[in-house]
Amino acid sequence: LATVADAFAGPATDQLKPEIDRVIATIEDPALQAPSRTADRRMAVRAITNRIFDWTAMSKRALGHHWEARTADEREEFIPLFRELLERAFLGKIEQYGAESVAYTEELPDGDDTIVRTRVTLKPNWAVDVDYRMAWHGTRWMISDVLVERTSLVRNFRSQFDSVIKRLSYEGLVTKVRARLP
Repeated sequence: LATVADAFAGPATDQLKPEIDRVIATIEDPALQAPSRTADRRMAVRAITNRIFDWTAMSKRALGHHWEARTADEREEFIPLFRELLERAFLGKIEQYGAESVAYTEELPDGDDTIVRTRVTLKPNWAVDVDYRMAWHGTRWMISDVLVERTSLVRNFRSQFDSVIKRLSYEGLVTKVRARLP
């Protein structure tokens, strides 16, 4: 995988870039391409993403105001479900198409957060803007949202989750999410 030189780099970009490079290298590792190795590949990717994604903050934002009504056990149950759903939605595209390059184009302050803008070129020659909203957590930057073509994945899930919870219930949402995750 060739990584394009940064047009602009800052502290969040400096921390994000090597981790994203590791994710892509793991996804494209020839030793992990066989269908029998899919679970190994996903476990390796998860070990990386757990270091850079703030799954709790993302889950909380995805549930919106419904988060406060959840018990501690429900929250603990929801976080890995949401992680799996987001991994499949986002990383599944990279698995499907493969990434040729990632250009880190800009780092912008956004309130207390920072947006790291990238341009991912997928095979065959299909470019997608992927931005990472990053929040400072004491000693490091962590991803709190992913925006694909400037559309927030967390906000998109929040809208869907809210609709399901209003129509069914929180339990109905969990059942639907579990059904999507074989």
